[in-house]
Amino acid sequence: MANPVILTIDDDPVVSRAVARDLRRHYGERYRIVRAGSGPEALEALREIKLRGERVALLLADYRMPDMTGIEFLEAAMDLFPAARRVLLTAYADTDAAIEAINVVDLDHYLLKPWHPPEEKLYPVVDGLLETWAATPDAALSEIRVVGHRWSAPSFKVRDFLARNLIPYRWLLTDDPEGARLLAAAGATEDEVPLVVTADGKTLVGPTPAELASVVGLTVEPTTDFYDLVVVGAGPAGLGSAVYGASEGLRTVLVERRATGGQAGQSSRIENYLGFPDGVSGAQLTDRARRQALKFGAEMLTTREVVGLTEGGGARLLRFGDGTEIAAHTVVLATGVSYRVLDAPGLAELTGRGVFYGSAATEAPSCVDQDVYIVGGANSAGQAAVHFSRYAARVHLLIRGADLTASMSRYLIDQLDRIDRITVHPHTRVAAGAGGDHLERLTLCDTRTGEQRTVDTSWLFIFIGAEPRTDWLDGVLVRDSRGFIVTGPDLVTGGQRPPGWSLTRDPYHLETSLPGVFAAGDVRAESVKRVASAVGEGAMAVSLVHRYLEAQ
Repeated sequence: MANPVILTIDDDPVVSRAVARDLRRHYGERYRIVRAGSGPEALEALREIKLRGERVALLLADYRMPDMTGIEFLEAAMDLFPAARRVLLTAYADTDAAIEAINVVDLDHYLLKPWHPPEEKLYPVVDGLLETWAATPDAALSEIRVVGHRWSAPSFKVRDFLARNLIPYRWLLTDDPEGARLLAAAGATEDEVPLVVTADGKTLVGPTPAELASVVGLTVEPTTDFYDLVVVGAGPAGLGSAVYGASEGLRTVLVERRATGGQAGQSSRIENYLGFPDGVSGAQLTDRARRQALKFGAEMLTTREVVGLTEGGGARLLRFGDGTEIAAHTVVLATGVSYRVLDAPGLAELTGRGVFYGSAATEAPSCVDQDVYIVGGANSAGQAAVHFSRYAARVHLLIRGADLTASMSRYLIDQLDRIDRITVHPHTRVAAGAGGDHLERLTLCDTRTGEQRTVDTSWLFIFIGAEPRTDWLDGVLVRDSRGFIVTGPDLVTGGQRPPGWSLTRDPYHLETSLPGVFAAGDVRAESVKRVASAVGEGAMAVSLVHRYLEAQ
């Protein structure tokens, strides 16, 4: 197979030759360096590379070019090679353009001219990006094809599962010629979709998440039945625990029922996370944390739902939905929260067919030139509004309050104000939804006057409230009235430790009412619902795990 491509684009021949020279000097043996003098010329080169079945690892585009700016080129190139890393080459005066590129094309990095010496300013950046690209499954080598109906909830679930687990796939409608051919080859009908076809030709009709995980390379079975630490939930808190636990020598397994990243993994842009001044997408942050945990030796199990927790002598036993068990000295519960269901007539039956919970990033390209409605006033809703504004004709943000100041970060409020396509509707709730095979209309209600109006739309994304996933812990751990897990000093009331507490000491800060079991992140009562605090609690939980183990 040909070496993967690094493509550079600059209309200045002197700069173009210099960039290509420096790249060839350091990467020429492992990568093919391709040089173009304009955006259109580079796109034509990418199309030829695509037709030849070659791979593109890195795109490095100058910002100031005639006919097509570097940002416009990178945005167009994403359709051909979405996994390629993207770098913008800018002058100091163009740093605002680089910030814009971060929001528009999910830019990985921007380099200021001049980049000399390359050993300090170019190669370390490119090394990191190529390492990230190499760790990403290659769509050209392992392409998965999904055939389904546009407004099919099961088809959406398959696509959402693959996207959230960062598995590349190609989406085909049943009436596409290739989609029809794949259905015929698999002996399936349009009524049996979704159909999943793997790179080696294996077909799955209406697969379960576990079946899907097993054929796309995700791990579903533990390698042993006993660990030092089991982390339940692969959101920011769980990933933080897995990284710190494994890096400090604990036999660690991370168990996730759906996809790594949790709600944060669905975020289009997290801009207030420490160390990322230009922001980072939830998918990027999740991918880096996942690779970091694996590098230190943590195991990751996907599509495994934990349904029971019991004490077995010095061990803690976790039971999966299929009846199997694993045991560990300690457990960190980082199961996060789920969006609360919007209880309005007509919405339940349209879920996955125009009504979605969370950002559902797979749907954004289908919203071009249409009106999108988003329910919610917290950061996740605001980030989704910014993301969908790149595609939709108009984004309507529906909130019950008078404004966003009580629930949304100031930086995000200011960002929404600067985007003309976004309209915030205060004192507004969704009263009903209606449609045939998909959502077609919403009934909106003014919460002050009760006045109702009907709007035409096929897109509703819901970000309301937070419900902890702790029903399976009823009677096992102390929870508050909303189901959040109570930990540490809050378990000691009137000088009395929680019922059944077997140790002579008080519970540690993040420890639950069962010794050796800790809670971190959004699932913990009175926690700060922010990504940074969740990661911090995940790391802190591991330090308390060590303290617990040392005392045994």
